[in-house]
Amino acid sequence: MVASFVAHRALDGGTYHLEGDLDLRSPSTSAVEVMAGGRLIEFTAGPASLGDDVAASLGIASPDSELTFQKGTLRVFESIEREPRSGLVERPSLVVWRGRRHALVTRLYGMSVAEVLGLLRSVRIAESEYGLTLQPDPSAGSAFARPATVIKEVPGLGLLELSRRTKEHTAQLPPWKGVTVASGELFRDTLSDGSPFFVLSSAEIWATLVPLASTPVERVPDLAGRLALRYTG
Repeated sequence: MVASFVAHRALDGGTYHLEGDLDLRSPSTSAVEVMAGGRLIEFTAGPASLGDDVAASLGIASPDSELTFQKGTLRVFESIEREPRSGLVERPSLVVWRGRRHALVTRLYGMSVAEVLGLLRSVRIAESEYGLTLQPDPSAGSAFARPATVIKEVPGLGLLELSRRTKEHTAQLPPWKGVTVASGELFRDTLSDGSPFFVLSSAEIWATLVPLASTPVERVPDLAGRLALRYTG
């Protein structure tokens, strides 16, 4: 396969550059937690179809509100959820912002449309060729809770979750030595259910890699060695 190159923008503005002779054509998603209006809110960005896909998965047919917002279209879907055991009823809102090529999704509880708009005004949404970014407004009490992640499936290899490396990640490194690959040091570990996963650590990037069911685990170091990762802030 001919070497390919892609760039994916994380919601906090960082960009991950991937290059190698693997299939890198699949889209990515990015997730980040933001403190806004005294609430911890998780936003997820992805392709323009992301909001419709999430709405369909929740069985929501059409939005209750639709308006132009920050150079895109904002749709608010109302839903009803009942907890089977307690009978507790909640009415979460699925909030979808859609731009030219990308969409932003979050779920909010106990908020009217006016309150949703007030909260979203505390973060500025910007769209580029490589993805969406959010810019929290400190004067409105909004801030990132932690670095954003980028999630991408690489056929033949596995599911990658990329984030900017922090001091907390350094403390999580396994006590054993990893294998040196093109983008850093690769460590093998095991999930609670016994499934294997890998951690790729470099000076700038912390990545977890869960092999696909069709990926021979023993081939992961060789495959990961064919993938070059770079981060720019």
